Amino acid sequence: MYRSHDCGSLRNSDIGKEVTLAGWVQKSRDKGFVVWVDLRDRYGISQLVFDEERTDPALIKKAQQLGREFVIQAKGTVIERESKNPKIPTGDIEILVSELTVLSESKTPPFTIEDETDGGEELRMKYRYLDIRRNPVRENLVFRSRVAMEVRNFLASKDFVEVETPVLIKSTPEGARDFVVPSRMNEGQFYALPQSPQTFKQLLMVGGLDKYFQIVKCFRDEDLRADRQPEFTQIDCEMSFVEQEDVLNIFEEMTTHLLKKLKNVELDSFPRMTYQEAMEKYGNDKPDIRFGMEFGDVSAFAKARDFKIFNEAELVVGIAVPGGASMTRKEIDKLIDWVRRPQVGAKGMVYVKCNEDGSYKSSVDKFYSQEDLAQWAEATGAEAGDLICVLSGPADETRAQLSALRMEMAERLGLRKADEFAPLWVVDFPLLEWDEETQRYHAMHHPFTSPKPEDIEKLASDPGNVRANAYDLVLNGNEIGGGSVRIFDKQLQATMFDHLGFTPEEARAQFGFLMDAFEYGAPPHAGLAFGFDRLVSILGGQETIRDFIAFPKNNSGRDVMIDAPSKIDQEQLEELNLKVTMD
Repeated sequence: MYRSHDCGSLRNSDIGKEVTLAGWVQKSRDKGFVVWVDLRDRYGISQLVFDEERTDPALIKKAQQLGREFVIQAKGTVIERESKNPKIPTGDIEILVSELTVLSESKTPPFTIEDETDGGEELRMKYRYLDIRRNPVRENLVFRSRVAMEVRNFLASKDFVEVETPVLIKSTPEGARDFVVPSRMNEGQFYALPQSPQTFKQLLMVGGLDKYFQIVKCFRDEDLRADRQPEFTQIDCEMSFVEQEDVLNIFEEMTTHLLKKLKNVELDSFPRMTYQEAMEKYGNDKPDIRFGMEFGDVSAFAKARDFKIFNEAELVVGIAVPGGASMTRKEIDKLIDWVRRPQVGAKGMVYVKCNEDGSYKSSVDKFYSQEDLAQWAEATGAEAGDLICVLSGPADETRAQLSALRMEMAERLGLRKADEFAPLWVVDFPLLEWDEETQRYHAMHHPFTSPKPEDIEKLASDPGNVRANAYDLVLNGNEIGGGSVRIFDKQLQATMFDHLGFTPEEARAQFGFLMDAFEYGAPPHAGLAFGFDRLVSILGGQETIRDFIAFPKNNSGRDVMIDAPSKIDQEQLEELNLKVTMD
């Protein structure tokens, strides 16, 4: 037995006990006549003491040779600590060591194993096994495990069955590039890694399983943003004989359960908003509703004046920044520079200060009267002391730019509080979106999403205005889940494939197995998938999903710890009948 107790459990009530501890040397302090060693494991830190009055000199010398991150075993007696440390739970006691065993020596680590470390992100990712020893990283991984357990417990209580689906599958178009795996036994043919278990969970419904879930790895070979991973985890769910309302209700309940159990937060409601309303009010389909600053369309009050920029714009829209009138001209100029950045793309910004005396001071005073600016204030909900920020241009681009500005101002004003949670369902998405490059429609979600029943007739005459029977769950400005009612009628599915540009032969080649399954009595079914990494990071009060993944990839999709991806040798290539050519 390497230990009788862990390093975080001993208290005053244990004084006098003979104990055995094991762990890593956090640090040591050598005063010559006494040596203190902080011993760390997953559960906490205990202080070991070696002093010349009570400890064998050879044992003291051995303790003096311990380095940081040595793995040791220490046996001794729990005694009261003279200089207590109220910052740690074990701060009232220490262990007077009688026997010391070095289990494993350590090189000096490349960064300090402390809560606040001196290691940069790339260095810590290279030595991730060391980074995991740090409290913040370890606690994040433990929290992730707790979330997974609560999800499983909740879904099991609702009669969901956990089923594993294949990882080596057929390549199917789902919006991103597949990772592909060559087959040695089937020359010239390839598996794909699943972007989601979409078709398999639908087949499970055809199979009569009724309620399925899986916490599952998914893979997408796409360009990486700062907080996107090529492999990610979903809570994947599907239900039979349900409508949209059934799905929303069950996963509202699950989200409420998680917040109560993990954060002790009670949720009052899950408001619902159409996609169109979200775009008009917030400029994106996953708005953060923890704060206001809703968009105000001022086109009617800003056009038909002598200001050419607004007159030529498709949309003139603004937000009211609370307390923003106190910003100096220099600060506002920097804000204008911010919206002009390539990442935002605005050509400029007009501002209006709402003075405390009810008057207005703007950057376009020579074009607009006080009465005009009062109408802007009413449209944006601005009050005395606020700053109205106005952008203009093509409607979709301008809304996206103003959305970025809204989030930036909320961040600067401290309105995005990690301990506040505001869920929102966004519904009634467009079923199809037009792609100018390919000159055809693409599924906004995936090819198996059902149109709203009342919009099915529009598929032939007005496909761009058909609404999807789809829904996204948004939490604090992040999409944490999305799903839809599925098509289960083989004729409607064939019609959908036709609108997406598949010939009958292409549809058969890609999805023949699913269409065949529908020939044998498919039940009405619907589902939802949570982005597990994102859900955990939001519940954990942080923005970065990498902090909650044990071994993440960097922004180039590389695992710098194991140096992957990497080349394979010529023998393996020949076995797979592959040849690598580099331009």
